[in-house]
Amino acid sequence: MSGGLVGILIADDQAMVRAGLRLVIGTQPDLAVLDEASDGERAVELARSLRPDVVLLDIAMPRLDGLEAARRILAFPEPPRVIMLTTYDTDENLDHALRSGVSGFLLKVSPPEHLFAAIRSAARGEVLLDPAVTERVVDAYRRAGPAPAPGDSGLTAREEQVLRLVARGLSNGEIAATLSIAEATVSTHINRLLAKLGLRDRAQAVRHAYESGLVRPGDTGA
Repeated sequence: MSGGLVGILIADDQAMVRAGLRLVIGTQPDLAVLDEASDGERAVELARSLRPDVVLLDIAMPRLDGLEAARRILAFPEPPRVIMLTTYDTDENLDHALRSGVSGFLLKVSPPEHLFAAIRSAARGEVLLDPAVTERVVDAYRRAGPAPAPGDSGLTAREEQVLRLVARGLSNGEIAATLSIAEATVSTHINRLLAKLGLRDRAQAVRHAYESGLVRPGDTGA
């Protein structure tokens, strides 16, 4: 949207949830709710006509579920960013959402500050996973068995360090504070490592970090 506002479309089949989200988002001067949808089909229609910056999309909706709605919305020529909302954090939903290219995955029980951070990150073109969702990713790889030994990633030492922190669920600002570098430098490192690894976004970077063995479940350091 113009004027620095982030235009948001809310899609959820529960009227009280939509009202609550609208009320909470309305407390932020840089965020504006454009409209609401009560099902996936309507969400796709409004996303096409209103051209919001970010769509908050519930997974469980009538007529068209959130995952399919996200797939259709993200297929637009210049799609908005999509953040999935759910009361469940099942591995199946998480995996489908990450593979579809969404910019965030939040549980409805997440505090408002996580919602605001996810919306702003999405609007900047970043991906921010709820901490509980990041833990799900880690748990999934832990259950899958020992991670492979890390190979030559082609990344610099600093880029590997940044990737490890991304995989732990840290935002760009948190990574910058951890490494005592500028946030713009973090963005540069992330863009470079994504290009080197042939990855589309932050969600794919998290998957790659665990699948390649660069990060192992239980790792806490950079």
